Amino acid sequence: MPTPQLIAFDADDTLWPNQPHFDQAEAELSGLLTHYANPDILSSRFNEVHRQNVHLFGYGAKSFMLCMIETVIQLTDGRVTGTEIQQILDSGKQLLRFPIELLPHVEAVLTELKARGIPLMLLTKGDLFDQESKLARSGLGDYFDYVEIVSEKNESSYQRILSRYQVRPEDFVMIGNSLKSDILPVARLGARAIHVPFYTTWIYEQVPAEEVAGVTFQEVATLDEVLRYL
Repeated sequence: MPTPQLIAFDADDTLWPNQPHFDQAEAELSGLLTHYANPDILSSRFNEVHRQNVHLFGYGAKSFMLCMIETVIQLTDGRVTGTEIQQILDSGKQLLRFPIELLPHVEAVLTELKARGIPLMLLTKGDLFDQESKLARSGLGDYFDYVEIVSEKNESSYQRILSRYQVRPEDFVMIGNSLKSDILPVARLGARAIHVPFYTTWIYEQVPAEEVAGVTFQEVATLDEVLRYL
């Protein structure tokens, strides 16, 4: 394969764990609020509220807090206490400052690609302040020539980035864990996509098998395997 002109990495659950922190926060809050609803009901309602609000709140910890508060207000008909809302806020604040622990092979892969002289980009979606903070806490900033934080990852957002950096789709590679955000829209543009699965995926990043059928991309078991395709 030709040498790419730009390689982009997703951040959350590709370079460092993210979804497990949100899963744990939701489980802990469900435990605190069992006197209002069992965990399954709370989780189902929370997911629905999140789905309805994602176009307003976007992604990340702040959206998590607002949607959880709205969920509990709905489930309690407004009887939720100030103390319980504070617990939700505290949980959300923890999501904004958890220590970043790199996933296996991350630094080795970035070091190797940096040595090859290929421009690297961090391309992630979510809240600007939150994602910038996670990158800073990760210590990976110096590996990347460019950082792009977008509100959504779809074909139009990728096309805008390719145009901005004057890169043809065939010269671009995207590496990430999300089929919905990192792989399918990139592959549909004719660019190269490498899927590095993570053991847990947010419900709204999951895609049915029929959407993946016929789409050309590479899948690897661990991040270090991407080097053989680059």
